[in-house]
Amino acid sequence: MRKTMTALLLAMTLPTLAMAAPDGDHRPGGDHGPRFFQQLDLSKDQQRQVHKLMGEQRKNDRELTQRYLDKLPAADKQALETERKASREKQQTAIRALLTPEQQKTFDEQAAKMKERKADRQAFEAWKAEHKKAG
Repeated sequence: MRKTMTALLLAMTLPTLAMAAPDGDHRPGGDHGPRFFQQLDLSKDQQRQVHKLMGEQRKNDRELTQRYLDKLPAADKQALETERKASREKQQTAIRALLTPEQQKTFDEQAAKMKERKADRQAFEAWKAEHKKAG
């Protein structure tokens, strides 16, 4: 059940990754996704190092994407956000429809927790920005 929820939560983030992927390649790292590394029979240390490097690349990709998004006019940013939100909602609805009633209950609980954490994070970022201005 835990693996299913992890997979579902990961799947909920795929639209964001897909927008940043060139040429329709929806996996981070192109041809170097998890299946690629499974065939290499990496040691635990190698797995940790590869995981770290891939995390650094994802962070770099997000920063690059954000740098270009920051250059968009406000109307385009709002249109992008609206479209991304609609896409995420559509995907969540489709995923939820695949689940059993018990899984739907867990999915809904996890989604509510995620929404709460996001609201907390936004409140913290607003507080941090306010204190940065004051200081």
